[in-house]
Amino acid sequence: MIDIAYAVAGALTGLAVGLTGVGGGALMTPVLLLIFNIAPSTAIGTDLWFASLTKIVGASMHHQAGQVDWQLVRRLWLGSLPAAMLIVILINQGALLARAEWLTAAIGVVVLITAICLLLAPQLVTRAKKQIQAAACKPQIPPSGLTVLAGAVVGLCVALTSIGAGTLGSVVLMYLYPERMTPHRLIATDIVHAIPLAAVAGSGYLLAGAVDGSMLVSLLAGSLPAVMVGSLLARKCSGRGIQIILALALLMASTKILM
Repeated sequence: MIDIAYAVAGALTGLAVGLTGVGGGALMTPVLLLIFNIAPSTAIGTDLWFASLTKIVGASMHHQAGQVDWQLVRRLWLGSLPAAMLIVILINQGALLARAEWLTAAIGVVVLITAICLLLAPQLVTRAKKQIQAAACKPQIPPSGLTVLAGAVVGLCVALTSIGAGTLGSVVLMYLYPERMTPHRLIATDIVHAIPLAAVAGSGYLLAGAVDGSMLVSLLAGSLPAVMVGSLLARKCSGRGIQIILALALLMASTKILM
């Protein structure tokens, strides 16, 4: 039985993911915590699978358009997937899910960082371009070690809170590769990176019994059609205005969570 409220929440999040590559965790986890009063561990575990399955649909459409930078995806995976696997091991040893207060605080902090990153993204890109010009370096030569390290940080954030694969990943790519990442290429690359990352991290919560299957089905019933619509619209419009609206909503959500 599909829960209409969950389906609507899934649709709004799926639309945001399709348009901007952001929102799978940053938007859905606060919604589950603040509106539906879901336990933090269940919200994280369910959202990880929600994000992974939703982004598969979006990724397939972006891949058909030839926008995925597979070289950068592989380098991010080298850092993010091992970091997520480490958290999975800790989860199944009972080391991370015992205290709901700790998880809630972690979610609030990462949501706040996510909102700030969204708001400051253009300034970070401008700064990165100036650094490249000042150093007279070639923007097409990627700093692979730094990319792997950044992937590891994103992997830790995603596995602990379900948040960061979209926003933090996007900011990393924009800052490290300001000349290489066009808006559509950025969205496509970030979505593809997030899929196995969310699945690996979500496996720990699934094995720990912290995934609500019926809620997940309802969320997906709304998100899968919406992410297809968002992915189509992303090719025709700029997602910056939506990112600003999303950032302001996340600022309010983080304040509520931390308070």
